[in-house]
Amino acid sequence: RFWLPLVLVSLPTMATGEEIPPGLQDSWGDFWLFRFFVNAAGYASIVVPGFLLIQYFKRRNYLETGRGICFPVIKSCVFGSEAKSVHQEDGTLPPRAEPTESSTTRQIFKLLFCAAGLQASYLTWGVLQERVMTRTYGATETDPGEKFKDSQFLVFMNRILAFTVAGLYCALTKQPRHGAPMYKYSFASLSNILSSWCQYEALKYISFPTQVLAKASKVIPVMMMGKLVSRKSYEYWEYLTAALISVGVSMFLLSSAPNRHVSTVTTFSGVVLLAGYIIFDSFTSNWQDALFTYKMSPVQMMFGVNVFSCLFTVGSLLEQGALLESLRFMARHSEFTTHAVLLSVCSACGQLFIFYTINQFGAAVFTIIMTLRQAFAILLSCLIYGHTVTVVGGLGVAVVFMALFLRVYARSRMKKRSKKLPPGESPVQKV
Repeated sequence: RFWLPLVLVSLPTMATGEEIPPGLQDSWGDFWLFRFFVNAAGYASIVVPGFLLIQYFKRRNYLETGRGICFPVIKSCVFGSEAKSVHQEDGTLPPRAEPTESSTTRQIFKLLFCAAGLQASYLTWGVLQERVMTRTYGATETDPGEKFKDSQFLVFMNRILAFTVAGLYCALTKQPRHGAPMYKYSFASLSNILSSWCQYEALKYISFPTQVLAKASKVIPVMMMGKLVSRKSYEYWEYLTAALISVGVSMFLLSSAPNRHVSTVTTFSGVVLLAGYIIFDSFTSNWQDALFTYKMSPVQMMFGVNVFSCLFTVGSLLEQGALLESLRFMARHSEFTTHAVLLSVCSACGQLFIFYTINQFGAAVFTIIMTLRQAFAILLSCLIYGHTVTVVGGLGVAVVFMALFLRVYARSRMKKRSKKLPPGESPVQKV
């Protein structure tokens, strides 16, 4: 009966081929794979009964036969209130309102406001994320302190504030009549929770700069999947930029490998968690794209997804007894409380800035701002937390971001050219 804990203890060491840093893994219950399955079991305890109830109401044809005080709630959650609308032109968001009689100075001010808001929100969020997941709290001369280990609690903190902000925004502003069945948000919510969890957990095994570069290079698996599964075709510049991104990431990772420093070694666990992040995040965006076929605003999407995110995370935390444990950690360390609250505020504000920027200036400008943010995040992390980047590694980072800017430029040119195509002729599918 003792073999299972022993195997689980040895799995991280066997997977990475190196010794796990002291304090990172106090028991077999702290192994990320074990926690992943425990969290998944908690989500399943909510998803499975919900699925059975939805099937029950559909089989009973409740939409025609149902009555009573619960009918509007069940109708909204299971069936929705109206048919799908025509899919928006850009596939994800309502057409942005073009500025009318707006001076150039005002537009520049708006652009600077959006850029500053996005940079401040996500750069602060990145710095705090690394601080919370990789540093100890309460350290003294005699006490080494303790690390916060429950990534799911941080996801819950982020989602509860985003849910509150989106709910207040929807209540105070005029929104389109909602028509999507509420249960459909649960799919995007579940994948969004898992992608965020993988992102937090990965910082225990890899450096923050490595994580940022991995996010920047996720266009490569997206293109591969599109080629193999959907038989999509791509332009030559898309293959070129994908190859440049691969070269840049390889230069960075290979230049960091000989250091063997705990903060820069890319472990097997970190690679698996990053792959999980990319897979779950890709599903989230594609599912949200499908949901936008219903008439809804981006803030309504934010509210619907975060409703289920709060439900899943708080349910799983309560089942594990981890909610009280995390609250006790907050009570012991006021500094952690401040960091967790700021992390949530930055996440919620960042989402609102995303919606506003895309609505005012379009996706291309937003992509440029966020690409710059990734570059600044690597620089800031290296300055604050002392990550060492060699000359070759720095060149690799430069190659990656040069390729990303090239993609933005080429895509904007292709969009302009596609508007001039004769009727019936469509441009090549883009990533």
